[in-house]
Amino acid sequence: MLAILHLLVMFVADIFKSRRRLEAENLFLRHQLNIALRRAPPRLRLHGSDRALLVWMTWIWPTLLDVSQVVKPETILRWHRSGFKAFWRWKSRNRVGRPKVDRELRDLIRRMGRENPLWGAPRIHGELLMLGFELAQSTVSKYMVRGRRPPSQSWKTFLQNHAEAIAAIQSFVQAVVYSSGRGRSASQVLFNC
Repeated sequence: MLAILHLLVMFVADIFKSRRRLEAENLFLRHQLNIALRRAPPRLRLHGSDRALLVWMTWIWPTLLDVSQVVKPETILRWHRSGFKAFWRWKSRNRVGRPKVDRELRDLIRRMGRENPLWGAPRIHGELLMLGFELAQSTVSKYMVRGRRPPSQSWKTFLQNHAEAIAAIQSFVQAVVYSSGRGRSASQVLFNC
């Protein structure tokens, strides 16, 4: 980022220089670039900001493609095309899923649920429809406040409460015995407890 800012400051400063001074500086910088390219590895690693700057400058001044020495002109054009594709892919991305429910509507659903504890999702949904809010009943139930239910009784409590009724019930157990002979025969034994 600082390199881009430095480049813009130098560009503004170059506006006030004479043409001969700019040509001499350009020749000097080209010679330094040739020396650096001779010593550089075959494939330079560029940052995203470097690529963006090269694409932007060649988009404004297309004739700069002819003098590009660090990367091939085809590479700069490929970067430009891929950036263009990425922008339009992002711009036309598919926004799937449910639409967002406004904060005010969520608070209203919770408030109605707290103030009317006997109302369920169908009743609150109907009231919201009468007020002009278009949303599904499942959305209302999703944002409702869940009240704490009393804990259900345990088996021990159940058996203590219904001990007399359980003792009066007759239980029948049916056992089936198969003999392993040629013909299959079954006999049933009935136990009365």
